[in-house]
Amino acid sequence: MSIDRKVAIITGASQGIGAALVNGYLDRNYRVIATARSIKPTNNPDVLVIPGDIGERETAERAISEGVARFGRIDTLVNNAGIFIAKPFTQYTEADFTAVLRTNTAGFFHITQLVLAEMEKQGSGHIVQITTSLVDHAIDGVPSVLASLTKGGLNAATKSLAIEYAKRGIRVNAVSPGIIKSSMHPVETHAAFGPLHPVGHMGEVSDIVEAVLYLETASFVTGEILHVDGGQSAGH
Repeated sequence: MSIDRKVAIITGASQGIGAALVNGYLDRNYRVIATARSIKPTNNPDVLVIPGDIGERETAERAISEGVARFGRIDTLVNNAGIFIAKPFTQYTEADFTAVLRTNTAGFFHITQLVLAEMEKQGSGHIVQITTSLVDHAIDGVPSVLASLTKGGLNAATKSLAIEYAKRGIRVNAVSPGIIKSSMHPVETHAAFGPLHPVGHMGEVSDIVEAVLYLETASFVTGEILHVDGGQSAGH
């Protein structure tokens, strides 16, 4: 198989933003390695499906080894997989804490570390984290400490990695969404969530995909936390 075409890894690729990102990269003529806990097989020869928990290093190892074996290269990683649990801080359980750190933090750590080793061999690459604007602008009535703890860490790691790898041809950025219309938010919640954004409405999945694809082509942009949140992070 030709290795001329670029290859992207998408985590959390079974639904919502992740599934839309798979299609977005395919539309850009990329091949895609798609991973998620429960992801359906595909007959598309340009998509390699890796089922598994991204919090386990073995899932990341399979995504890299099988991806390189099949497609010959890895150019982009989008760390999209994430868990959001909204509870008052004192009501979080140890199981909540473990689950969120496992996916949001350990999931990022394992696959990013392995991807960077491959990208260094090529002398090029791009990594994007999907975080949340709640990190910068907490909202009364939307308790989100575990999201801020983990996704805030990813924002910080994005900048640190961007500087560490800037001279090695590897860019690292993040997209920080507001509240997006997806399966996480039933239609009946949209009227309440919309006004939480200064523009007065929720975002669309396509807004996040377009932001990631912009960063993909923005060769002079690294270390950027791109807010796609209807003005939420700017204030109210």
